[in-house]
Amino acid sequence: MSGYRHTRSFALRYTDFDFRDELKPSAVLSLAQEVAASSADELGFGYEALKKKNYGFITVNTYCEFFAPAKLGDVLTVETWPLPPRHVIFERDYKITNQIGEIVALLASRWCLIDLPRFSMLPPTALGEVHERCPYNPEKTIEVPDWRIPKFSDGAECGRRIVRPSDCDHYLHANNTKYADFFLDCFPMSESRPIKTFQIGYNRQAKEGTELTFFRKEFGNGTVMEARDGETPVSQFRMTFGEDGV
Repeated sequence: MSGYRHTRSFALRYTDFDFRDELKPSAVLSLAQEVAASSADELGFGYEALKKKNYGFITVNTYCEFFAPAKLGDVLTVETWPLPPRHVIFERDYKITNQIGEIVALLASRWCLIDLPRFSMLPPTALGEVHERCPYNPEKTIEVPDWRIPKFSDGAECGRRIVRPSDCDHYLHANNTKYADFFLDCFPMSESRPIKTFQIGYNRQAKEGTELTFFRKEFGNGTVMEARDGETPVSQFRMTFGEDGV
């Protein structure tokens, strides 16, 4: 393996696990967000650098597959790197391993660079010299089966939630990591199963006070869900299930 990689290690906490003692998808998304932010800082297009231009990076999609269970007290090493951008899509991959070198999870994500006052997408050239000298790494950790999460109109309503200030980040909308908990809170404990893969997509912002209605539909060994603001999809979630202990 060669090319740019940014690496950080994290000791897992009690709050990273659910009632089954399994690593929560929201915890994985939080780890990814942390290393993405510090990698972007290192490469010259982090939050503070972009803030001066009224630019920001927004997550569009994330796909994750689990390979080994994580336990309380494990120290996970998270590697990340940006892939060469395509049109207005920036890609970033992640590899998460434990202290004995086992792969815990692999992730792929897609981002957009946003002009914040207009909330419009910008091309990579808007980054100027930072883009020109960025050591993009084309290596993929995992191939995403399909970035498109199927839409549906006949699913069952399974929950409602109002976006609160504690859900929001510095862009004044619900942070991407929060949605995984929003979706999984729609399942009673009695229906919980080990998650093998999950995929989450973001269609529009949900700001403070937005009431989200959640719907779900079963597809084979998986579930697809939508969070809607009225009739408008805000976020989608797809997961497949594995066996206990996997």
